[in-house]
Amino acid sequence: MKSINFITLGCSKNNVDSEVIAAQYNKMGYQVLHESEKSSDMVIINTCSFINDAKEESINEILTQLERKKAGLVKKVYVIGCLAQRYKADLEKSMPEVDGYYNFAELHQLLQTEHFDLLKHSDRILSTPRHYAYLKISEGCDRSCSYCAIPFIRGKQVSKTIEALQQEAAILVRQGVKELMLIAQDLTWYGVDIYKSQQLEKLLRRLAEVPGLEWIRLHYAYPISFPYEILEVMNDYPQFCKYLDIPLQHISDEILKSMNRGGNSKQTYKLLEQIRNKVPGIAIRTTLISGYPVETKAHHRELVQFVKDMRFERLGVFSYSQEEGTQAYELGDPVKVAEKNRRLEELMSVQEEISLQLNQRNINSVMKVIVDEEAENFYLGRTEFDSPEVDNEVLIEKTEKLEAGQFYAVRICQADYFDLYGTKI
Repeated sequence: MKSINFITLGCSKNNVDSEVIAAQYNKMGYQVLHESEKSSDMVIINTCSFINDAKEESINEILTQLERKKAGLVKKVYVIGCLAQRYKADLEKSMPEVDGYYNFAELHQLLQTEHFDLLKHSDRILSTPRHYAYLKISEGCDRSCSYCAIPFIRGKQVSKTIEALQQEAAILVRQGVKELMLIAQDLTWYGVDIYKSQQLEKLLRRLAEVPGLEWIRLHYAYPISFPYEILEVMNDYPQFCKYLDIPLQHISDEILKSMNRGGNSKQTYKLLEQIRNKVPGIAIRTTLISGYPVETKAHHRELVQFVKDMRFERLGVFSYSQEEGTQAYELGDPVKVAEKNRRLEELMSVQEEISLQLNQRNINSVMKVIVDEEAENFYLGRTEFDSPEVDNEVLIEKTEKLEAGQFYAVRICQADYFDLYGTKI
């Protein structure tokens, strides 16, 4: 049997794409591997080009696989994803040893079929542990944030139908999935392209009908035109984790205007207040950008104060990356790298203390935890307030045998900045 190895870089939306393509190769008789060090007949590198660091990681991975090809560990190396979409001609010139670069419109050539649409297929070979999976509800984005290259890489928003998503969720549950992470570039705007109005609430209610689905969590909701009715859904159905990922990027009115985010500071504070009032105990995850071209030290201080005021349960910070083709590209990149890093570190230092204080509140409480894997000294699990790979973990003492993918009641006995420690009861 021929083997094919998928190496997926970047966001969880890329993970879903790789899983869909992997299922097609599996139907053709290939043994599918994900992120494997084994030798294989083919390697497909699904790349990212969102920011400079992601582009560098993608290029380094291509070079690594080309070295493996020279050593006879890989026969063919193919490159797909956002880097291939954005820089195909340049890549073909600089790294001709790659056996093929395919943009999104050319994936049918890679698969040797007449037509292939990533959004039309629900069959997947999961790259995640079998108890959780990502559900991509739409592709592309209709927003025009000044710093973001996604709209011209991935195109305008294209939503999957509610019926197709409900069916895909049911298939995943039959395969053993208990937790679904809904993902899109913009959850908020789901359905506008096909239903002519926002339909996230209706989708969530339909997904809640899927038997056997225990946890559903929401990633990447845009703050403008936020559909408040989804908060009622989260209260109506116990399957919905009290968790919302809502990237805010900044709080300064001047920066938000330059970013073309479509909102202001007052609206942002009001939105967060209403979310917390309507869903008590919710964990809000957000991301911020440090060192945007027109960000002054005063703007940064305003952002620091915002983090102190809001006490986010989960927070990530990225340094600004100047991306050609974006509206902000013309602003240059005047904030020095060292200053960007200093600002980022200050924000994360503030967040560390907030996270520690919030975590310490959980000591002596009993929490529902899903086990993801067994480590050397602990079982690693998560609460409903934590998404895989990006959020906190619960380290469970090995007092008895626990199974990955199962839920347990865990008493929290210790907490640090980003992790909880507990014992199964």
